[in-house]
Amino acid sequence: MSAPGSEKESRFVREIPDGDDRERLVCGDCGFVQYENPKVVVGSVASWRGRILLCRRAIDPRTGFWTLPVGYLELGESAAQGALREAWEEARARLTLDQLLAVYSIPRLSQIQLIYRARLDTPEVAAGPETLETRLFLWEEIPWDDLAFPSVHWALRDYRDLLGQAAFAPRGNPAGETGDVQGL
Repeated sequence: MSAPGSEKESRFVREIPDGDDRERLVCGDCGFVQYENPKVVVGSVASWRGRILLCRRAIDPRTGFWTLPVGYLELGESAAQGALREAWEEARARLTLDQLLAVYSIPRLSQIQLIYRARLDTPEVAAGPETLETRLFLWEEIPWDDLAFPSVHWALRDYRDLLGQAAFAPRGNPAGETGDVQGL
């Protein structure tokens, strides 16, 4: 593929490549197929002595709403490394991951979310650059009406349902749920 502005620029078109069943971005010059794949989101439900860590978002979408410390997996890191990094970036939190809590599919956003169950190593947390504030909530204090996304609700409920269980299969989307949020 030539660099933009060079004598000959490649052109990508949407078409169904031979042997495929869906439209892809295909280079009209050389036939290279540019696959577009889902984004992987990693994060955790982290607790300290019965309190759950939530972060108030400082960025869109859903600025000002509460969420878990989550974000996109980076190239070259494992899902577990990404979840630990996100906890640090969002809440300056140090965690010990227990096990994978859930795998949620959000097709409308082309996301797969991997959420871990975790313990905070210490209760000291602070807002990172994408967070307005952090707080450790008792279950009855969780601001349910101010949670940013359906998957935050799911993860918190799955966490609660699995309290005390040492081993379990990761949960998935609740029956019939796709993770759509009004206005997004």
